[in-house]
Amino acid sequence: MIRNFALAALVAAGLGVTAASAETIKLGNVAELSGSGATVGKAWTDAITMGVEEINAAGGVLGNQLELSSYDSQTDAQTSRALVQKAIDDGAFLILGTVYSGSTIVNMLVTQQQGIPQIVGSEAPAITQKGNPFIFRSSFGAHKSMPKIADYLKNGLGVSKVAVSWVNNEFGKGGHDAFVKEVTDRGIEVVADVSSEVAQADFAADVAKLKGSGAEAIFVYLHEEESARILRELNKQGVDVPIVGETTLLNQKVVELAGEAANGIMGHVGLTVDAPNPEIQEFGKRFSEKYGYKADHNAMKGYVAIYAAKTAIERAGELDRQKVADTLHSMTVKVSEVPNILLDVSWDETGEVSRESFLVEIQDGKSVVKDTLPAN
Repeated sequence: MIRNFALAALVAAGLGVTAASAETIKLGNVAELSGSGATVGKAWTDAITMGVEEINAAGGVLGNQLELSSYDSQTDAQTSRALVQKAIDDGAFLILGTVYSGSTIVNMLVTQQQGIPQIVGSEAPAITQKGNPFIFRSSFGAHKSMPKIADYLKNGLGVSKVAVSWVNNEFGKGGHDAFVKEVTDRGIEVVADVSSEVAQADFAADVAKLKGSGAEAIFVYLHEEESARILRELNKQGVDVPIVGETTLLNQKVVELAGEAANGIMGHVGLTVDAPNPEIQEFGKRFSEKYGYKADHNAMKGYVAIYAAKTAIERAGELDRQKVADTLHSMTVKVSEVPNILLDVSWDETGEVSRESFLVEIQDGKSVVKDTLPAN
Protein backbone atom coordinates (compact mmCIF):
# COMPACT_ATOMS: atom_id res chain seq x y z
CA MET A 1 0.00 0.00 0.00
CA ILE A 2 1.23 3.48 -0.82
CA ARG A 3 0.12 6.38 1.33
CA ASN A 4 0.50 10.08 0.64
CA PHE A 5 -0.22 12.52 3.42
CA ALA A 6 -0.67 16.01 2.05
CA LEU A 7 -1.06 17.42 5.57
CA ALA A 8 2.41 16.20 6.53
CA ALA A 9 3.79 17.69 3.34
CA LEU A 10 2.34 21.07 4.25
CA VAL A 11 3.87 20.95 7.72
CA ALA A 12 7.24 20.12 6.18
CA ALA A 13 6.81 23.02 3.78
CA GLY A 14 6.36 25.38 6.70
CA LEU A 15 2.81 26.38 5.85
CA GLY A 16 1.74 26.48 9.48
CA VAL A 17 -0.78 23.59 9.41
CA THR A 18 -0.51 21.05 12.19
CA ALA A 19 -2.57 18.05 13.19
CA ALA A 20 -3.09 19.63 16.60
CA SER A 21 -4.43 22.91 15.24
CA ALA A 22 -6.83 21.70 12.59
CA GLU A 23 -9.48 19.09 12.10
CA THR A 24 -9.11 16.87 9.04
CA ILE A 25 -11.37 15.44 6.38
CA LYS A 26 -10.00 12.06 5.37
CA LEU A 27 -10.10 11.12 1.69
CA GLY A 28 -9.28 7.67 0.32
CA ASN A 29 -7.69 7.50 -3.14
CA VAL A 30 -7.76 3.98 -4.58
CA ALA A 31 -5.74 3.95 -7.79
CA GLU A 32 -3.67 1.84 -10.17
CA LEU A 33 -0.21 2.58 -8.76
CA SER A 34 1.34 -0.66 -10.03
CA GLY A 35 0.48 -3.25 -12.65
CA SER A 36 -0.61 -2.49 -16.21
CA GLY A 37 -2.41 0.71 -15.19
CA ALA A 38 0.47 2.26 -13.23
CA THR A 39 0.99 5.17 -15.64
CA VAL A 40 -2.71 6.01 -15.46
CA GLY A 41 -2.89 5.75 -11.67
CA LYS A 42 0.24 7.80 -11.09
CA ALA A 43 -1.02 10.73 -13.17
CA TRP A 44 -4.43 10.59 -11.43
CA THR A 45 -2.84 10.43 -7.97
CA ASP A 46 -0.21 13.12 -8.59
CA ALA A 47 -2.90 15.57 -9.69
CA ILE A 48 -5.11 14.79 -6.70
CA THR A 49 -2.14 15.23 -4.37
CA MET A 50 -1.35 18.60 -5.94
CA GLY A 51 -4.97 19.65 -5.58
CA VAL A 52 -5.07 18.64 -1.91
CA GLU A 53 -1.94 20.63 -1.20
CA GLU A 54 -3.40 23.69 -2.92
CA ILE A 55 -6.70 23.40 -1.07
CA ASN A 56 -5.02 22.99 2.31
CA ALA A 57 -2.68 25.92 1.67
CA ALA A 58 -5.76 28.06 0.92
CA GLY A 59 -7.44 27.15 4.22
CA GLY A 60 -8.95 23.74 3.54
CA VAL A 61 -12.63 22.88 3.28
CA LEU A 62 -15.15 24.25 5.78
CA GLY A 63 -12.21 25.13 8.00
CA ASN A 64 -10.83 21.58 7.90
CA GLN A 65 -7.63 20.33 6.32
CA LEU A 66 -7.83 17.47 3.83
CA GLU A 67 -5.90 14.30 4.67
CA LEU A 68 -5.26 12.10 1.66
CA SER A 69 -4.38 8.42 1.85
CA SER A 70 -3.61 6.59 -1.39
CA TYR A 71 -4.01 2.83 -1.81
CA ASP A 72 -2.50 0.77 -4.63
CA SER A 73 -5.11 -1.36 -6.38
CA GLN A 74 -2.36 -3.10 -8.38
CA THR A 75 -4.73 -2.73 -11.38
CA ASP A 76 -6.74 -5.63 -9.98
CA ALA A 77 -10.50 -5.42 -9.48
CA GLN A 78 -10.77 -7.56 -6.35
CA THR A 79 -7.79 -5.84 -4.74
CA SER A 80 -9.44 -2.49 -5.43
CA ARG A 81 -12.62 -3.66 -3.74
CA ALA A 82 -10.71 -4.71 -0.62
CA LEU A 83 -8.85 -1.41 -0.54
CA VAL A 84 -12.00 0.67 -0.91
CA GLN A 85 -13.25 -1.12 2.19
CA LYS A 86 -9.88 -0.52 3.88
CA ALA A 87 -10.08 3.20 3.08
CA ILE A 88 -13.58 3.36 4.56
CA ASP A 89 -12.40 1.47 7.66
CA ASP A 90 -9.60 4.03 7.95
CA GLY A 91 -12.23 6.77 8.16
CA ALA A 92 -12.43 8.09 4.60
CA PHE A 93 -15.29 10.55 4.21
CA LEU A 94 -15.17 10.22 0.42
CA ILE A 95 -13.48 7.87 -2.06
CA LEU A 96 -11.57 8.94 -5.17
CA GLY A 97 -10.89 6.35 -7.90
CA THR A 98 -10.49 3.94 -9.43
CA VAL A 99 -9.66 4.86 -13.03
CA TYR A 100 -10.01 1.41 -14.64
CA SER A 101 -13.66 0.63 -15.29
CA GLY A 102 -13.36 -3.07 -14.50
CA SER A 103 -12.25 -2.18 -10.99
CA THR A 104 -14.85 0.52 -10.46
CA ILE A 105 -17.70 -1.79 -11.47
CA VAL A 106 -16.63 -4.08 -8.61
CA ASN A 107 -15.60 -1.63 -5.89
CA MET A 108 -18.44 0.87 -6.26
CA LEU A 109 -20.77 -1.69 -4.69
CA VAL A 110 -18.89 -1.17 -1.42
CA THR A 111 -19.36 2.60 -1.36
CA GLN A 112 -22.99 2.26 -2.42
CA GLN A 113 -23.77 -0.17 0.39
CA GLN A 114 -22.19 2.16 2.96
CA GLY A 115 -23.40 5.47 1.57
CA ILE A 116 -19.96 6.89 0.71
CA PRO A 117 -19.66 9.35 -2.20
CA GLN A 118 -17.18 8.12 -4.82
CA ILE A 119 -15.71 10.13 -7.70
CA VAL A 120 -14.07 8.00 -10.40
CA GLY A 121 -12.10 8.44 -13.61
CA SER A 122 -13.69 5.42 -15.27
CA GLU A 123 -15.49 5.63 -18.62
CA ALA A 124 -17.55 2.43 -19.08
CA PRO A 125 -21.20 3.50 -19.61
CA ALA A 126 -22.53 0.88 -17.17
CA ILE A 127 -20.98 2.67 -14.20
CA THR A 128 -23.58 5.43 -14.15
CA GLN A 129 -26.39 3.26 -15.51
CA LYS A 130 -26.83 1.00 -12.49
CA GLY A 131 -28.79 3.45 -10.34
CA ASN A 132 -25.98 3.94 -7.80
CA PRO A 133 -26.72 7.28 -6.08
CA PHE A 134 -23.17 7.60 -4.71
CA ILE A 135 -21.11 7.25 -7.91
CA PHE A 136 -19.88 10.25 -9.93
CA ARG A 137 -17.46 10.67 -12.82
CA SER A 138 -14.81 13.30 -13.43
CA SER A 139 -14.63 12.24 -17.10
CA PHE A 140 -17.06 11.44 -19.88
CA GLY A 141 -18.68 8.05 -20.04
CA ALA A 142 -18.09 6.47 -23.44
CA HIS A 143 -21.75 6.92 -24.35
CA LYS A 144 -21.24 10.70 -24.06
CA SER A 145 -18.12 10.86 -26.24
CA MET A 146 -19.01 8.37 -28.97
CA PRO A 147 -21.74 10.53 -30.57
CA LYS A 148 -19.12 13.23 -31.10
CA ILE A 149 -16.74 10.75 -32.75
CA ALA A 150 -19.49 9.30 -34.93
CA ASP A 151 -20.50 12.79 -36.08
CA TYR A 152 -16.89 13.51 -37.00
CA LEU A 153 -16.57 10.29 -39.00
CA LYS A 154 -19.83 10.97 -40.84
CA ASN A 155 -19.68 14.71 -41.38
CA GLY A 156 -16.00 15.52 -41.03
CA LEU A 157 -14.44 12.60 -42.92
CA GLY A 158 -17.39 11.38 -45.00
CA VAL A 159 -16.81 7.77 -43.88
CA SER A 160 -19.31 5.07 -44.87
CA LYS A 161 -17.29 2.02 -43.72
CA VAL A 162 -15.31 1.74 -40.50
CA ALA A 163 -13.22 -0.96 -38.77
CA VAL A 164 -13.02 -1.22 -34.98
CA SER A 165 -10.16 -2.41 -32.75
CA TRP A 166 -11.08 -2.69 -29.07
CA VAL A 167 -9.81 -4.24 -25.84
CA ASN A 168 -11.94 -7.03 -24.42
CA ASN A 169 -12.62 -5.78 -20.89
CA GLU A 170 -15.22 -3.58 -19.17
CA PHE A 171 -13.67 -0.39 -20.52
CA GLY A 172 -13.32 -1.69 -24.05
CA LYS A 173 -16.70 -3.38 -24.28
CA GLY A 174 -18.52 -0.31 -23.04
CA GLY A 175 -16.77 1.93 -25.54
CA HIS A 176 -17.15 -0.59 -28.36
CA ASP A 177 -20.88 -1.02 -27.86
CA ALA A 178 -21.50 2.72 -27.62
CA PHE A 179 -19.39 3.39 -30.72
CA VAL A 180 -21.04 0.70 -32.84
CA LYS A 181 -24.50 1.99 -31.90
CA GLU A 182 -23.66 5.57 -32.80
CA VAL A 183 -22.02 4.85 -36.16
CA THR A 184 -24.76 2.38 -37.12
CA ASP A 185 -27.40 4.99 -36.29
CA ARG A 186 -25.64 7.31 -38.76
CA GLY A 187 -25.58 4.74 -41.56
CA ILE A 188 -21.88 3.87 -41.23
CA GLU A 189 -21.15 0.17 -41.77
CA VAL A 190 -18.81 -1.68 -39.38
CA VAL A 191 -16.81 -3.88 -41.78
CA ALA A 192 -14.34 -5.33 -39.25
CA ASP A 193 -14.77 -5.81 -35.50
CA VAL A 194 -11.52 -6.97 -33.89
CA SER A 195 -11.12 -7.50 -30.14
CA SER A 196 -7.83 -7.93 -28.30
CA GLU A 197 -6.71 -8.75 -24.77
CA VAL A 198 -5.32 -6.49 -22.05
CA ALA A 199 -1.50 -6.24 -22.36
CA GLN A 200 -1.54 -7.94 -25.79
CA ALA A 201 1.91 -7.63 -27.34
CA ASP A 202 1.48 -8.70 -30.97
CA PHE A 203 -1.02 -6.88 -33.19
CA ALA A 204 0.16 -8.16 -36.58
CA ALA A 205 -2.86 -10.42 -37.17
CA ASP A 206 -5.30 -7.80 -35.87
CA VAL A 207 -3.92 -5.15 -38.20
CA ALA A 208 -4.02 -7.53 -41.17
CA LYS A 209 -7.77 -7.99 -40.55
CA LEU A 210 -8.34 -4.26 -40.22
CA LYS A 211 -6.29 -3.48 -43.32
CA GLY A 212 -8.06 -6.06 -45.47
CA SER A 213 -11.57 -5.03 -44.42
CA GLY A 214 -12.06 -2.25 -46.94
CA ALA A 215 -12.63 0.25 -44.14
CA GLU A 216 -12.34 3.94 -44.92
CA ALA A 217 -11.23 4.66 -41.33
CA ILE A 218 -10.13 2.61 -38.32
CA PHE A 219 -11.38 3.35 -34.80
CA VAL A 220 -9.01 2.25 -32.01
CA TYR A 221 -10.21 1.83 -28.42
CA LEU A 222 -7.41 0.24 -26.36
CA HIS A 223 -5.39 1.07 -23.26
CA GLU A 224 -2.28 3.25 -23.58
CA GLU A 225 0.51 0.72 -24.16
CA GLU A 226 -1.60 -1.44 -26.46
CA SER A 227 -2.61 1.69 -28.40
CA ALA A 228 1.05 2.47 -29.05
CA ARG A 229 1.71 -1.10 -30.18
CA ILE A 230 -1.14 -1.16 -32.67
CA LEU A 231 -0.16 2.24 -34.05
CA ARG A 232 3.37 0.97 -34.70
CA GLU A 233 1.95 -2.13 -36.41
CA LEU A 234 -0.49 -0.08 -38.51
CA ASN A 235 2.46 2.03 -39.64
CA LYS A 236 4.58 -1.06 -40.31
CA GLN A 237 1.90 -2.62 -42.51
CA GLY A 238 1.42 0.62 -44.42
CA VAL A 239 -2.19 1.30 -43.47
CA ASP A 240 -3.09 4.65 -45.01
CA VAL A 241 -6.70 5.28 -43.96
CA PRO A 242 -7.48 7.72 -41.11
CA ILE A 243 -6.87 6.34 -37.61
CA VAL A 244 -9.43 7.76 -35.21
CA GLY A 245 -9.84 7.32 -31.49
CA GLU A 246 -11.06 8.65 -28.19
CA THR A 247 -9.08 10.29 -25.38
CA THR A 248 -6.82 7.33 -24.56
CA LEU A 249 -5.51 6.93 -28.12
CA LEU A 250 -4.38 10.55 -28.14
CA ASN A 251 -2.74 10.35 -24.71
CA GLN A 252 0.74 11.86 -24.47
CA LYS A 253 2.11 8.51 -23.28
CA VAL A 254 0.78 6.83 -26.43
CA VAL A 255 2.36 9.52 -28.58
CA GLU A 256 5.71 9.07 -26.84
CA LEU A 257 5.64 5.26 -27.14
CA ALA A 258 4.39 5.17 -30.73
CA GLY A 259 6.79 7.83 -32.03
CA GLU A 260 6.29 8.75 -35.69
CA ALA A 261 3.48 6.17 -35.97
CA ALA A 262 1.27 8.50 -33.92
CA ASN A 263 1.48 11.37 -36.37
CA GLY A 264 -1.80 11.99 -38.15
CA ILE A 265 -4.07 10.16 -35.72
CA MET A 266 -7.08 12.17 -34.67
CA GLY A 267 -10.11 12.00 -32.47
CA HIS A 268 -12.18 13.26 -29.60
CA VAL A 269 -10.52 14.25 -26.32
CA GLY A 270 -12.51 15.03 -23.20
CA LEU A 271 -9.62 16.74 -21.43
CA THR A 272 -6.25 17.94 -22.72
CA VAL A 273 -3.66 20.36 -21.36
CA ASP A 274 -3.18 21.54 -24.93
CA ALA A 275 -6.62 23.15 -24.90
CA PRO A 276 -6.53 26.92 -25.45
CA ASN A 277 -8.07 27.70 -22.06
CA PRO A 278 -6.09 29.83 -19.57
CA GLU A 279 -7.14 27.75 -16.55
CA ILE A 280 -6.08 24.51 -18.25
CA GLN A 281 -2.81 26.06 -19.42
CA GLU A 282 -2.03 27.22 -15.89
CA PHE A 283 -2.81 23.78 -14.45
CA GLY A 284 -0.54 22.12 -17.01
CA LYS A 285 2.29 24.49 -16.17
CA ARG A 286 2.03 23.92 -12.41
CA PHE A 287 1.77 20.15 -12.84
CA SER A 288 4.82 19.83 -15.09
CA GLU A 289 6.87 22.10 -12.83
CA LYS A 290 5.95 20.00 -9.81
CA TYR A 291 6.30 16.51 -11.25
CA GLY A 292 8.61 16.89 -14.24
CA TYR A 293 6.27 15.40 -16.84
CA LYS A 294 3.34 16.59 -18.92
CA ALA A 295 -0.13 16.14 -17.47
CA ASP A 296 -2.45 13.89 -19.48
CA HIS A 297 -6.21 13.46 -19.31
CA ASN A 298 -5.85 11.10 -16.34
CA ALA A 299 -4.13 13.84 -14.37
CA MET A 300 -6.84 16.29 -15.34
CA LYS A 301 -9.54 13.80 -14.29
CA GLY A 302 -7.91 13.51 -10.87
CA TYR A 303 -7.60 17.27 -10.49
CA VAL A 304 -11.24 17.82 -11.44
CA ALA A 305 -12.25 15.06 -9.00
CA ILE A 306 -10.62 16.70 -5.98
CA TYR A 307 -12.06 20.13 -6.78
CA ALA A 308 -15.49 18.61 -7.40
CA ALA A 309 -15.27 17.00 -3.96
CA LYS A 310 -14.22 20.30 -2.36
CA THR A 311 -17.01 22.24 -4.05
CA ALA A 312 -19.69 19.68 -3.18
CA ILE A 313 -18.68 19.59 0.50
CA GLU A 314 -18.67 23.37 0.72
CA ARG A 315 -22.07 23.67 -0.99
CA ALA A 316 -23.51 20.97 1.27
CA GLY A 317 -22.31 23.10 4.18
CA GLU A 318 -21.49 20.19 6.48
CA LEU A 319 -19.72 16.86 6.61
CA ASP A 320 -22.76 14.79 5.81
CA ARG A 321 -22.13 12.16 3.12
CA GLN A 322 -25.74 11.99 1.97
CA LYS A 323 -25.92 15.78 1.62
CA VAL A 324 -22.66 15.82 -0.33
CA ALA A 325 -23.97 13.13 -2.70
CA ASP A 326 -27.26 14.99 -3.09
CA THR A 327 -25.31 18.18 -3.85
CA LEU A 328 -23.18 16.48 -6.50
CA HIS A 329 -26.32 15.35 -8.30
CA SER A 330 -27.29 18.10 -10.73
CA MET A 331 -24.37 20.29 -9.53
CA THR A 332 -23.00 22.86 -11.97
CA VAL A 333 -19.61 24.47 -11.38
CA LYS A 334 -18.37 27.36 -13.49
CA VAL A 335 -14.73 28.29 -13.98
CA SER A 336 -15.65 31.86 -13.03
CA GLU A 337 -16.56 30.53 -9.56
CA VAL A 338 -13.95 27.74 -9.19
CA PRO A 339 -11.07 28.26 -11.66
CA ASN A 340 -9.46 24.95 -10.69
CA ILE A 341 -12.43 23.00 -12.06
CA LEU A 342 -10.75 23.80 -15.45
CA LEU A 343 -13.93 23.80 -17.58
CA ASP A 344 -17.56 24.63 -16.81
CA VAL A 345 -19.07 21.29 -15.82
CA SER A 346 -22.39 19.81 -14.72
CA TRP A 347 -23.37 16.47 -13.19
CA ASP A 348 -26.75 14.90 -13.87
CA GLU A 349 -28.91 12.70 -11.66
CA THR A 350 -26.86 9.60 -12.59
CA GLY A 351 -23.47 11.13 -11.76
CA GLU A 352 -22.56 11.68 -15.42
CA VAL A 353 -20.66 14.82 -16.46
CA SER A 354 -21.41 17.29 -19.24
CA ARG A 355 -18.91 19.88 -20.52
CA GLU A 356 -17.08 21.06 -23.62
CA SER A 357 -14.52 18.77 -25.23
CA PHE A 358 -12.03 18.86 -28.08
CA LEU A 359 -11.19 17.51 -31.51
CA VAL A 360 -7.45 16.79 -31.61
CA GLU A 361 -4.87 15.70 -34.18
CA ILE A 362 -1.29 14.57 -33.51
CA GLN A 363 1.15 16.60 -35.61
CA ASP A 364 4.94 16.14 -35.30
CA GLY A 365 4.48 14.38 -31.98
CA LYS A 366 2.31 17.10 -30.48
CA SER A 367 -1.41 17.40 -29.79
CA VAL A 368 -3.06 20.12 -31.84
CA VAL A 369 -6.58 21.14 -30.89
CA LYS A 370 -8.55 21.51 -34.11
CA ASP A 371 -11.94 22.40 -32.66
CA THR A 372 -13.83 22.88 -29.39
CA LEU A 373 -17.00 20.79 -29.27
CA PRO A 374 -20.11 21.84 -27.30
CA ALA A 375 -21.33 20.02 -24.21
CA ASN A 376 -23.89 17.25 -24.70
